[in-house]
Amino acid sequence: MAAMDILPAEGEWFDESLAQASPDVLREMVVRMAQMMMDAEVEQRCGAGYGEVSEARINSRNGYRRREWDTRAGTVELAIPKLRQGSYYPDWLLERQRRAERALASVVATSYLLGVSTRRVERLAEQLGVTKLSKSQVSVMARELDQMVSEFRNRPLDAGPYTFVWIDALTQKVREGGRTVNVHALVATGVNADGHREILGIDVVSSEDGAGWLAFLRGLVARGLSGVSLVISDCHAGLRDAIGSTLPGASWQRCRAHYARNLATCVPKAAQPWVSTMLRTVFEQPDAASVRAQHRQVVQALEDKYPKAAEHLDEAREDILAFAVYPKAVWRQIWSNNPQERLNKEIRRRTDVVGIFPHRDAIIRLVGAVLAEQHDEWTEGRRYLGLEILADCRKAAGRKAKEDAADVNVTNGAIAA
Repeated sequence: MAAMDILPAEGEWFDESLAQASPDVLREMVVRMAQMMMDAEVEQRCGAGYGEVSEARINSRNGYRRREWDTRAGTVELAIPKLRQGSYYPDWLLERQRRAERALASVVATSYLLGVSTRRVERLAEQLGVTKLSKSQVSVMARELDQMVSEFRNRPLDAGPYTFVWIDALTQKVREGGRTVNVHALVATGVNADGHREILGIDVVSSEDGAGWLAFLRGLVARGLSGVSLVISDCHAGLRDAIGSTLPGASWQRCRAHYARNLATCVPKAAQPWVSTMLRTVFEQPDAASVRAQHRQVVQALEDKYPKAAEHLDEAREDILAFAVYPKAVWRQIWSNNPQERLNKEIRRRTDVVGIFPHRDAIIRLVGAVLAEQHDEWTEGRRYLGLEILADCRKAAGRKAKEDAADVNVTNGAIAA
C-alpha cells in the first residue's frame, strides 16, 4: 500500500490534505462530516477510540482505502477505515448512495441552521444508521464544522486592490431576550485585482446605523481591504459617513434601482411610470458629459409639475452619477446593486426556510456557508471584469481624485483670501 493511501483519522496532516483536495468549502464540510461519521462507527466496532489503550478493545484499525463519492457538491474522496479483523464499509454509502448524500447534506445544513446543536447532530446522524455516538464525538463534529465557516469569514483580504465593492443588508428575524426581533445581516462583495468577484465579509448588527456600518467596514479594512475606489449600495443610514471614515478616497454610488423607487414616492401614482422613464434616460447616454446634461434636463422637466421630485433628484445628483467617472464598459456593473441580487435571492432561499433563527451565530453560520460556496464558484469561474478595463477604471479613479484635490485647494485658497 502506498504511503498516500494511509491517512490518519485526525491530525494536522489530515486537515491539510482535506484543505488541499478542493477549495470548495461545502465539499470540505461534506467530506469532514462523512469522515467523522465513519471514524465514530469504527470506534464502536473496535470498542475503543483511535490510538486508545483500553481493555474493552476488541479490534483495531489497519489503514485506509480511498474511494470517490459523487455528491451534489461535487466528487469527493473519502478515506474508508480498514480493520485488522473482519471488514468495514459504511452501509449508508453502500446502499442508496443518493439518499445517503442528501441525508449527509442535511446533517451539515441543519447543523448550521440550528446553531450546530450537538443533540440535533446526534439525531441526524441516526438517520444514517450511526447510533450511540458519544457526546465528545458529536461535539468534535459540531466544532469542526463551525470552524470551517469561521476561517472563511476571517481570512485575510490579500487579493486587492478591490476597485469596486458592493454592500447590502438583509433583514432577518432572531429570538433574543424571549422575543422575536429584526436584525440585519451585512454582506460585502468586491472585485479583486485579478478581476474575479469575491465575498469580502458578513456580520450581523442590531440596526442599520452608522455604528453598525463603521464596525463592519473597519473589520474589512483590518483584514486587508484596500484600494477601494467606489462603493455601491442602497441609501443606508450612516453608510456614507462610515465609508469616508474607513475608506479614504472612495466614492459612493447610490443604487439606481433603489433610488428609482425612492423618487417614485415623491409623485402621484399616476405619474410614477413617466418619472421612471425620464430617470432611465439619464442612464442611457453615451458618455459622462451627456449623462450630466440629461440629468439637468430631467430636473428642469420635473420642476413645474413636481417640484418635490425635482429637488430630490437634484440633491441626489452626485450620489447616483458617481458611475460616470469610469469607462462606459463597466457602467452596468457599477450603477446598481443588481449584481448582488442573485446572491441575495440565494441567501433568502435558505434563510426563509428557517423563518426565525435561535440566535445570531446561527445566521452567520448558515449565511456564511452559502457565501463560502458562492465565493468558490466565482473563484473557479471566468473573470467578472477584464484586467485591461480594471486598469482603466483605476486610472479614471486616480484622475477623479486629483480633480477633487484641486477643487479643495481652490476652495481653501478662496476662504483664506
